[in-house]
Amino acid sequence: MAAIQQILAANQPRRRARSQTVYINAYVRQNFSPLDVLPEVQLLAALRFYAVGSFLEVVGDGTGLSKASVSRSVAAVTPILLRHARTHIKMATTRDEVRMVHQGFHAVAGIPRVIGLVDGTLIPIHNPSLVDPCWIGRKHYAAINTQVVVDHNGLITDIVARWPGSTHDSFMWANSAVGQKAGRGVFGRSIILGDSGYPLRSYLVTPVTNPATPQEERFNEAHTRTRTKIERVFGIWKSRFRCIHRSSGGLRLSPIKCCRVIVVTAMLHNIAVRVGADEPPPVEEQHSEDEAPNPAPRHVRAVLHQAGAQTRQELIHLF
Repeated sequence: MAAIQQILAANQPRRRARSQTVYINAYVRQNFSPLDVLPEVQLLAALRFYAVGSFLEVVGDGTGLSKASVSRSVAAVTPILLRHARTHIKMATTRDEVRMVHQGFHAVAGIPRVIGLVDGTLIPIHNPSLVDPCWIGRKHYAAINTQVVVDHNGLITDIVARWPGSTHDSFMWANSAVGQKAGRGVFGRSIILGDSGYPLRSYLVTPVTNPATPQEERFNEAHTRTRTKIERVFGIWKSRFRCIHRSSGGLRLSPIKCCRVIVVTAMLHNIAVRVGADEPPPVEEQHSEDEAPNPAPRHVRAVLHQAGAQTRQELIHLF
């Protein structure tokens, strides 16, 4: 027995207690900088963020990037994509292009010379540093009120993403390039259809507020049927890119970066439409509220309104 104890004692220093053995079975994710991450990976991370609209940690799980790396990738990719927005977001200009748009809209409900539909949509943002109440719209959450013009094919042909959620649609229109071009007659006899939140003009036709004749009622019905196009575009656009839908909790970026992301997703939406990508089910849409238009002095509004009323009356006679 004494011999056995001596042998065990002699071998004891060579053995390691089981309780001291540590097994490590974990994956350590590297923290990349934009200089270390391949451009393809940065692009995929940004596209995933646009499409999913989830937290940056969740987006990073699919690409092996950290939250900070995903954030830097989105910040690096978005301005580069933004440079190509003018190529993919533009209104019809040539005679053939305008004629095709006129024919496309006329086929919907019989309203002639329509070159586009305009409306405002709220893009929710989530930024605790925004304490200015101007960002809070009538839906009681912080948002960017985005003005959009679409054509008969569901393409976004003009977009203005810069105004806080409380901004009136009529104010955005009056201060937009497309609104000022229309006022100068750049679009000729073409008209744009807007809801009652916009001022009635010879180039911007709104529905009759209180229709009193069957013709006016039929015109309003045609106006509504035609404008369902823009409602559908909003639903598909926000379904494709959940980062701009309220279900994502709002864009967790600075207002300037939010505006850039909004325009880039509009450009990507157009690319998807042109290549014939499958349309996702439209999601419920949050619109900006109709506001009483009041952008110009009273005497100027009276003259412009009279011209708009005459144009609308000419259209009503067609019904």
